Amino acid sequence: MEAVAPLMTEVLPGTPEEARTGAWDDASGWVDLFRDLAAGDPERLGPLYDMASRRLYGLALWRTGSRELAADVVQEVFVRIAQCRDRLGEVRDPRWWLLSVTHRLAVDAVRRAARRHAEPIEEHADLAAEPVDNGRAVDARRAWALLGRLSAKQREVVYLHDAAGMSHAEIGRCLGIPTFTAASRYRLALHALRGLLGSTK
Repeated sequence: MEAVAPLMTEVLPGTPEEARTGAWDDASGWVDLFRDLAAGDPERLGPLYDMASRRLYGLALWRTGSRELAADVVQEVFVRIAQCRDRLGEVRDPRWWLLSVTHRLAVDAVRRAARRHAEPIEEHADLAAEPVDNGRAVDARRAWALLGRLSAKQREVVYLHDAAGMSHAEIGRCLGIPTFTAASRYRLALHALRGLLGSTK
């Protein structure tokens, strides 16, 4: 799965450079940020966008396979934040709450676009981090194409586990599925990837 790592760096166009660092992994301040928003501080919305938009866009892209739909989903997430601002202070785990909302909205977006042709995820290899050598570029594009052949649900758990660093229990809570289902879905995704890698050697 090492070749997959560069592919989990999708960034919403216009996202500030500082959002591409470790802001998501810094747990301190997330609860305070939500409480400030709940208290009516609109200036905190900008920092929230900087810290969260990269991961939310990445999850939405992996779930929908469409750059346009993913951007729409992220926009809708922040609309929801504004709509339920008064309740944000009660959220125990802001990051997982954001991922859960993104997941639900992405599923809805896919359903609405079911009659339209979604842009295949394998066409987004240009969004991957710049490789250090040509061999890495080939491996990254190959891995991206193979990941695109997984089901949306399998891509989703791979993203949440390997990019967002969530445990199977946390993924289950985020997606509203049992922990066993999340773990099983992840194992099946890895098994499918191994099979695809073996068939393309």
